[in-house]
Amino acid sequence: MKVRVRIRILLLAAGAMLLLSGCGIGKKQENIDQGMEAIAQLDYEGALACFEKALVEGEDEELLYRGQGIACIGLSRYEDAAAALEKALSFCNGHIGSLEFDINYYLALAYYKNGDRDRAIQVYDAILALRKDEKTAYCLRGALELEKDEYDKADADFQKAIELDKKDYDCLLDIYISMDKNGYKEAGVEYLQKALTEGGDGISDYDRGRLYYFLEDYENARNCLEKARDTGTAESVLFLGRTYEALGDFNYASSVYAGYLEDHPDSPQVQNQLGMCKMQMGEYEAALTAFQAGLACEDTTYMQTLKYNEIAACEKLAQFGKAAELMRSYLELYPDDAKAKREYEFLKTR
Repeated sequence: MKVRVRIRILLLAAGAMLLLSGCGIGKKQENIDQGMEAIAQLDYEGALACFEKALVEGEDEELLYRGQGIACIGLSRYEDAAAALEKALSFCNGHIGSLEFDINYYLALAYYKNGDRDRAIQVYDAILALRKDEKTAYCLRGALELEKDEYDKADADFQKAIELDKKDYDCLLDIYISMDKNGYKEAGVEYLQKALTEGGDGISDYDRGRLYYFLEDYENARNCLEKARDTGTAESVLFLGRTYEALGDFNYASSVYAGYLEDHPDSPQVQNQLGMCKMQMGEYEAALTAFQAGLACEDTTYMQTLKYNEIAACEKLAQFGKAAELMRSYLELYPDDAKAKREYEFLKTR
């Protein structure tokens, strides 16, 4: 569910800011900081070692168990993650602040990934009981309710999330993606059409283009996104390029990505999309080069996607031995990827 992925990324960034902005002030937290840095580098085992050391050296318990929980999520050890995050909350001493809400979001994710959707929903219930305007919790709870086929509950949560900020088109599009994924595409389309109608001239060309893109009105999407191109953001370039891809013009789409990368080579998301475009064009060497350029960037946000796509490019190039080795390494980092496991079994036979 893409909405959950995006929020997880945002929470990781928020968690790092929490550590830098005063949580645990007055207490030593050198090992905790090192552990969080290891998480940022996807070194989850190294992070756990740092948190164990933090425990021995008497550092902030709430922060170190929070860190343990995040690292265990990264290792797909969801039951251990939930236990660590529950323990982190036991050290809040009755004070409920931004850190505790952050921990609860991770706890809900751990429950969900461990197959306990109902307990995850209960966490969002608890968050909303204390913060009635917590838009993210409404959005995430609604997404889980959709998975349970509880449309009316989900619709109420999504409507509340939108009501809290009608100009948050990121949230709106996450809602649409969730509805589409769970078999409610027509209802999701109504959300987007309503936003276009009610937003009027107040919607930016970029946001209007995105709405048209998901409505599959690619001509209007292209026209709006071309106007937004001067913003120079990776996001506007990605949507413009994808629109040209949807229109069947892969050559122009690839030139859009390549033009942006001339000035912004350290953009893993654009490198990835260029690679995907080249794959569609049958230019597998160029695709592999783009994926590897994305992996060379310091940003780890898109690491899993890029690693998987690198393997796919190697397969297309009939480099099966290399693909199998890359997949083995991939599964060490992402052991709960069922699709990758099946692909690895295939690669081992080539």
